[in-house]
Amino acid sequence: MDDIKVIIADDHSLVRDGISAIIKNCSNCTDIHIIGEAENGLEAIEKVRKFNPNIVLMDINMPKLGGYEATIEIKRSNPSVKIIVLTQYEDKEYILRFLKIGASGYIPKKAIGEELIAAIRAVHKGETYLHPSIAGLVVDGLLKKKDWLNMKDPYDKLTDREKQILKLLAEGYTHKEIANMLNINIKTAMAHQYNISVKLELHSKFELIKFAIKKGIVKIEE
Repeated sequence: MDDIKVIIADDHSLVRDGISAIIKNCSNCTDIHIIGEAENGLEAIEKVRKFNPNIVLMDINMPKLGGYEATIEIKRSNPSVKIIVLTQYEDKEYILRFLKIGASGYIPKKAIGEELIAAIRAVHKGETYLHPSIAGLVVDGLLKKKDWLNMKDPYDKLTDREKQILKLLAEGYTHKEIANMLNINIKTAMAHQYNISVKLELHSKFELIKFAIKKGIVKIEE
């Protein structure tokens, strides 16, 4: 069997350790190798460039860039890398976003175990893997002709870079900090914020933050 090189991207070390343990303790998984870990989206992008994995196990909500924003950048620069989304959220809007940008798998964290191994193998073979609970949402939507896969989302008006900057703005980073993280100048960061405001018709930072929370781009810790 071909070796399967995997990077785990999750901001919780316990989750990363748990996934690593599952794979290492799997008797028939000697072909699956954890070659790197990342605790935020920016680090995930960097590790993909450095190690060139086959698969990234991607958490959604991470500091700095989240899983969605990191997936956009990874699929743009390394389209052959497969993304399996690991999440506690079984929501149509999340599924829709990730399917649109080319994610190959979507599995809830509560299901991690043998199903994760199955997802890794399926995705490595070029298949799309949706956990049964996720697949049920997709099928239900299609059978009821809700056509939610074609729903118009204001968020889709934004460019990939604008989505990254919206996430960072909503997390409270300054224009200078954003510019440093994304290797752009401050004026460019400010111009992106202006364009985001125009496209979303939201004209204050407070409104942008509210939009980001409503869309699940950032989460409020309870």
